[in-house]
Amino acid sequence: MAIPLKYIYIKILHGSPHLAATFLVYLVQIIWFAKAWRLSGSVRRPLLRILLRSLWVAAALILIASGIDSLSSNIFPHQGWPDWVLTASRVWLFASFLGLLAMVMVRITAKLAVYALPATRRNRFDQSRRNFLRYGVSLAGSSPFLAAAYGYSARLEYRIIRAQVPVAHLPEKLDGLKIAQLSDIHRGAFMQRDEVRRAVEMANQLHPDLIVVTGDFISWKNDPLEDCILELSRLRAPLGVWGCNGNHEIYAGTEHLSQVLFHRYGMRLLRQQNAELQWHGAKINLIGVDYQRQTTPKQQMLASLESLIQKDMPNILLSHNPNSFYRAAELGIELSLAGHTHGGQIQIAGDDLNPARLYTEFVEGAYHLALGGDAQKYKAVQPGPQTATLYVNRGLGTIWIPVRLGVPPEITLLTLRRAV
Repeated sequence: MAIPLKYIYIKILHGSPHLAATFLVYLVQIIWFAKAWRLSGSVRRPLLRILLRSLWVAAALILIASGIDSLSSNIFPHQGWPDWVLTASRVWLFASFLGLLAMVMVRITAKLAVYALPATRRNRFDQSRRNFLRYGVSLAGSSPFLAAAYGYSARLEYRIIRAQVPVAHLPEKLDGLKIAQLSDIHRGAFMQRDEVRRAVEMANQLHPDLIVVTGDFISWKNDPLEDCILELSRLRAPLGVWGCNGNHEIYAGTEHLSQVLFHRYGMRLLRQQNAELQWHGAKINLIGVDYQRQTTPKQQMLASLESLIQKDMPNILLSHNPNSFYRAAELGIELSLAGHTHGGQIQIAGDDLNPARLYTEFVEGAYHLALGGDAQKYKAVQPGPQTATLYVNRGLGTIWIPVRLGVPPEITLLTLRRAV
């Protein structure tokens, strides 16, 4: 039986993060640097030519170090000026790759248009049209650099998203319960401590009853995990601050340490655990799991979770990977909260081309499945008293490139409502 494309993608992603993308991006750099070397060689003044080629060598070394940093899960410490060097190199890699791709596409389109003309008209492709083509290629090549500059700034434009969430089996006393959700902070080179603090302050201003943080506190092993969790400890809610691990806690080897630090700073991180919370005389069951992998179609998520589910109260699941929603709905979990996708992080040409759709149907916002239905027969339904609900938070941070386009970072305030 053929394995679906998304499982092949997930297998590659978990087996060697960013390897294929990094290879393609660096292949493009050969073209750009070859052009720059030739241009510097055409400079007649010796001192200026030496200066330009020295800058060429420095830029090449920085990009090589950035590549090693990415493939080795950040072996370099990210403190002070190296953050700026890494940020600049990643933005350049992103923009230069798309810029060259855009230029090639314009040239190919133009050549196809010329060849579509009758042979007698091809020879009359005059200089003005060639100039127009040259300007078009230049515009196409420069547009990704402008987009990257905008996306670099937009990555810190936090949005407050307020959502009314229908929850099956919700007691009347819990109707109106407010949950603030943060996710995918990725404290590190592209997310400074003061930006985490700003997000925490914004969440506190929402005055939620409960706060949850759904994984990816950092990106790699040398990122400042305790620094991030210390800032999260400033969160305030009557029912406390709760969390779960994400996939980057696996990459960093910090799943256990994250739980220890949460406890140290007065919060709780759930690892295949649950906790019953009381509010206005009613109860809710909060469940948290580590990142749920699915590298084959037959691999089951949320294995052995049945014992944590309560039948006499609504269940809320904290699971970083939104794909666990299939199994959660099948198990009868009324509400799942996830992150992981970053909303795709870059969305230019509509939702259908969102990068996150390579590995999930659940990109951002609310989704609904039949409660207790067959997880293998995914079919979206309208919310009602017998439906399970998922909310996917777009996250705060970024990964690999410090750019967000079309999917601003999100702090969510979820208001629970009785499903009718």
